[in-house]
Amino acid sequence: MTPAHPGRGAASAGWNGHSHGSSDYRKLLAGLFFAGIATFAQLYSPQAVLAHIADDVGVSAADAALVVSASTLGLAVGVIPWSLVADHLGRVRAMSIAVIAATVFGLLVPFAPTFSLLLTGRFVEGLMLGGVPAIAIAYLSEEIEPRHAARAAGTYVAGTSIGGLLGRLVAGPITELANWRVGVFTVGVLCAIAAVLFITLIPAPRGFVPRRACKRATDLGLLMLLRANLTSPRLLALYAQGFLLMGGFVALYNYLGFRLAQDPFNLPQALISLVFVAYLAGTWSSAQAGILAARFGRWWVLLSSLACMIAGVLLTLSTVLVLVLLGVLLATAGFFAAHAVASGWTGADARIGRAQASSLYNLAYYAGSSLFGWLGGVFFVQWGWGGTVVMVAGLAAVAAALTVALLRPSNPAQV
Repeated sequence: MTPAHPGRGAASAGWNGHSHGSSDYRKLLAGLFFAGIATFAQLYSPQAVLAHIADDVGVSAADAALVVSASTLGLAVGVIPWSLVADHLGRVRAMSIAVIAATVFGLLVPFAPTFSLLLTGRFVEGLMLGGVPAIAIAYLSEEIEPRHAARAAGTYVAGTSIGGLLGRLVAGPITELANWRVGVFTVGVLCAIAAVLFITLIPAPRGFVPRRACKRATDLGLLMLLRANLTSPRLLALYAQGFLLMGGFVALYNYLGFRLAQDPFNLPQALISLVFVAYLAGTWSSAQAGILAARFGRWWVLLSSLACMIAGVLLTLSTVLVLVLLGVLLATAGFFAAHAVASGWTGADARIGRAQASSLYNLAYYAGSSLFGWLGGVFFVQWGWGGTVVMVAGLAAVAAALTVALLRPSNPAQV
């Protein structure tokens, strides 16, 4: 028997996707929006209170950041396995299992009695969370009319960005009133509500039938696709963008709170949490990056975004709070624009196995978050904020060098 096309099962006969404006279309968008909130709110909520975690459990800034790195590492490890689970169980069932399991861990993990148990719980929580980003876009592309898929994907991405912002904004002020455990637990409760809304709203899949036959042939096909996507220098350069840039970006936000709590700023936790509103600059810049890339080409937009990120990071060296905040805005806008270009370029550049290429980009993206999110703390402890800035700017500079060396278009019309 011939295996199904990689990444797809047998669709319902004549099925072309939910039409724009239909009831199921709206339910699908709302469901994935809440899935994004349930996933990314709990993934990043501890980032807003790392200084409190460090003080409470008696660890350094770098060790406290492992609370975030452990979960993003788990997510990175889980992305490809969850994509295989979804092929055999179905998209909605796999996402439902993932989000329920992650929410249970999200409610329990904040009360771990030891730091090592906290890290273990966060890793498993991230492993479960990997089921949503690994599956959501594939599910969406199979269930929505093709001409409306990009708009639907934008709604899901909006949910992920709002989820990440919500988790940080809620955890910070509640930590100020109670403690970090209550703050992170409160985010877990919000994620549980979002998970229930996701499961209630999401329509039953019609564009995908789980694969249960020809498993050996299908798995061999997957290995061939992964090999093809790991031997392309251009794709490797694009994976490196996610690895380097996400690593630097997470490090920037991990340790910015420590710096703003110290001299000469001495800001309270509630105000430090508001710095994460700068994420909205990324929501705007990622959309603009797509428009500009269509006009000027991905290569130029990617390089310009990297330059913006580097300039913003260097500006945070100032001791004037307004300039620091401006630098954070620029760095955030530059990062999200670069990420939007690189992630989209990955799918466009992969000639075969686009789903696997995107999974590999996600794996590199979250692996970078885990590694450099921790390593930035080592630089911070040894050399202060200046050390962290040098590391983050250096990662972006390496990404720019790879862009120049390996991603330059072969002709002016190529994007």
